[in-house]
Amino acid sequence: MSEENVKFLDYEEAVKLVGAIQEEEDIEQPDKRILTVYGKDDKELCWFDFDEVKAEVGEVEAGERKAAVQHYILTHIPEWVYEL
Repeated sequence: MSEENVKFLDYEEAVKLVGAIQEEEDIEQPDKRILTVYGKDDKELCWFDFDEVKAEVGEVEAGERKAAVQHYILTHIPEWVYEL
């Protein structure tokens, strides 16, 4: 499926669904970091490449980075997470 066809949840809906966003090591590539998104039931919903998210968020002040990354992720939760 092309990224252009991916539909995302509304921010408010994502906030209700997401329980945690954890920075983790990619088990397939130890030098790579991912951001794994878990539902409120601790079920893994999806993941994001840390470097790609950082590039999308751009330059922000250190104290603002966490909030900017969280906002980016919460506005990019794919609708297909409900199919899991």
